[in-house]
Amino acid sequence: MKSLLNWVEIDRTALLANLRRFRILAGPAVILMPVVKSNAYGHGLAEVAPLLAAADRALWFGVNSLDEGLRLRALGIRQPVLLLGHVPLSRLAEAAAADLRLTVYNQESVRALLRIKTAGVVRLHLKLETGTNRQGVDLAGALKIAALVSRAPRLELEGCSTHFANIEDTTSPVYPRSQLARYQRIIDALRARGHDPKVNHVACTAAALVFPETRRQLVRLGIGLYGLWPSRETMLSLAERGRKFALAPALSWKTRIVQVKAVPAGSYVGYGCTYRTTRRTKLAVLPVGYNEGYDRKLSNTAHVLIRGKRAPIRGRVCMNLCMADVTDIPGVKLEDEVVLLGKQGKEHVSAEQLAAWIGTINYEVVTRINPLLPRIVV
Repeated sequence: MKSLLNWVEIDRTALLANLRRFRILAGPAVILMPVVKSNAYGHGLAEVAPLLAAADRALWFGVNSLDEGLRLRALGIRQPVLLLGHVPLSRLAEAAAADLRLTVYNQESVRALLRIKTAGVVRLHLKLETGTNRQGVDLAGALKIAALVSRAPRLELEGCSTHFANIEDTTSPVYPRSQLARYQRIIDALRARGHDPKVNHVACTAAALVFPETRRQLVRLGIGLYGLWPSRETMLSLAERGRKFALAPALSWKTRIVQVKAVPAGSYVGYGCTYRTTRRTKLAVLPVGYNEGYDRKLSNTAHVLIRGKRAPIRGRVCMNLCMADVTDIPGVKLEDEVVLLGKQGKEHVSAEQLAAWIGTINYEVVTRINPLLPRIVV
């Protein structure tokens, strides 16, 4: 990796350990579906998905888009793949031909599928609206879509799903349980009319950890697979219930120093002259900026790790560059390794710490790392 200037490392051991922990939590009868959308939450779809597929042949995979699903097929993954997002009506035939399961919540999508000639059965998962008000249909809409599916021999209503609105944002179980009750009422109504979706799934990482009753037939394993907690509230909710669960972050993000320079006291650093040195200062110029996913809000706020020490960012983060103060770190030289996210020596910069500096969540930190940066499994 000495030839790389910016790269992401994926810890194989940590990733597979997280998978095993969730397998134990869910039990052998529950399907685990790693969600590998958005470039596997920034970890690298092409690197993560084959690794998981080889480790557990019983897995399903969840993606957002048709192109992600087709990419999995191109990578040789033959396991069930569920598309969680909308597929353009004009591309539904591609999804059917690749044997991709579809999440449906528009009658137009089902009617378009009725017109497609397919060699096999197209398996559908009906998204139910229970209080998040994103994708999904209410009871009346669910009954209409289920009736359409039932008239088509090559369409199968394989499953139903919903998504919780605030299971990660509170320690109160009140709203999640009200959503679960709404979900069950719709399922009961569908079954009363002869529809039998066998794969019901409501649990994301947080729900699977905190509410065992949400695990049903399938668990959508998102942020937790990558060793990141959905939220502090999830950790507190688990602690309140007297449960322990370990997660190992799988991602490290690294770069290298491309210049070391000394500047006099009173010198301005970077665009806008937002930082001025108060002493003779040694700067390390780093080839990473907001294009690479290192947020501009980290300007004059964050620190990176160099030779096991914390080095504060000075001046504004640029499009492809930023500057770190290494005055108090002896021996710094050209092309030294720099940790933007991860561990070096006894120090650690977490996704949660970066998120706090930016004013966002760990999900955004990792998914915004530029997908063109190499992902290396270590």
